[in-house]
Amino acid sequence: MEDETKNKIYELLKENKIMLFMKGNRTEPMCGFSARVIQILNTLDTEYETFDVLEDPKIREGIKEYGNWPTIPQLYHKGELVGGCDIIIDLYRDGELKGELNSNGN
Repeated sequence: MEDETKNKIYELLKENKIMLFMKGNRTEPMCGFSARVIQILNTLDTEYETFDVLEDPKIREGIKEYGNWPTIPQLYHKGELVGGCDIIIDLYRDGELKGELNSNGN
């Protein structure tokens, strides 16, 4: 991955406590998996930001390498990968996601 791409990802994660790399945006998800994660985050009534990987092919590929995760969407909390759609669904169903996203530690 190019340094410019890596730095852009790093800055997005540094500036946003909860960051979702997805296809589309929060009002117009462009795939079902991204839509499902948006639905979960909205249900939890938590503040988060999104990045549309369809708008930047370098970020689209770079985030897969950055998080060592092959699929999109990818949810990050405090700069750490939480997971993709399946993991987010499991954490939500288990009641763990809200606690993790609302933790106060830096």
